[in-house]
Amino acid sequence: MVISMRDDRMINDNYYVYKKEVDWSVLHQGVSIPVTIQIVFHNTIKKFLPRGQSTDIFLVLEGKTYKARLVNQKFDERKYPNRKDILQIRYHPQSEIAERLRSIFAVSYRYILEQRNSLPENQRKFIKVPDEQKEYLAIYTTDYPDTYLLECITLEDTRIVKDIMVREDEQEYEASINYNTVDPTATIAAVNQIVKIRKLNRAIGETLKLLYNYCCQICGENISARYGVNIVESHHLDPFVKSFNNNAENQVIICPNHHRIIHRARPVFDRRKLIFVYQNGVEDRIILNQHL
Repeated sequence: MVISMRDDRMINDNYYVYKKEVDWSVLHQGVSIPVTIQIVFHNTIKKFLPRGQSTDIFLVLEGKTYKARLVNQKFDERKYPNRKDILQIRYHPQSEIAERLRSIFAVSYRYILEQRNSLPENQRKFIKVPDEQKEYLAIYTTDYPDTYLLECITLEDTRIVKDIMVREDEQEYEASINYNTVDPTATIAAVNQIVKIRKLNRAIGETLKLLYNYCCQICGENISARYGVNIVESHHLDPFVKSFNNNAENQVIICPNHHRIIHRARPVFDRRKLIFVYQNGVEDRIILNQHL
């Protein structure tokens, strides 16, 4: 069924749930969703779907609504007292949503299918799509706890945006993500791809800001709180305009002061020690960490 005008408005204010690399499961059975950093989603689920239960949900893709099932898996809470909920979105391999995803992600489906068919049935294993061919499914919440918005980032989307990113400055790009601006010079043909990927990038950053309560991971402070506002920024450890990596693990949340210093001084980030090392020997350590 096609979503109504009321349903169309619900997708204007949504929160990031998960970015999933397309694999056989996405194209046939569903998606497992970790809820380690998704504050809004986790709080909604606790009220909407207790552990050990499942319910019908709706997935909105390209303006059309599809039925699926949301499962909150049961586990031994006494044995794993600190484990967060384990959520799965499930659908049948021959369902409309599965068939549509296989059509949209034709590049991934064709590659995985060819690899599977080249192996004996008893030797088929998880097949990983090469980095240069990866496609992604982004999942967002809506105003309704039983309805989720899906956005597909195809190989063609990535190619178009990469061509544009070649000419873009990393600091300017991050400013557009943190303060929700769009490049006015972008062609009409590229606008949809740019908006889609910037929306995902911004949504992941906003989720991390909530996770850290708008505090800088370096100084540990929310420097804007005394003024009654929240101003903190996401920074890509590997520059997005080169790496095209907007995963949470490639982002840190820092105050504007530290963000400007990092872009100007260009320190090296030691991922093992979680330290920014500057050319003059100064070190800035990540003191707040729940996701790296």
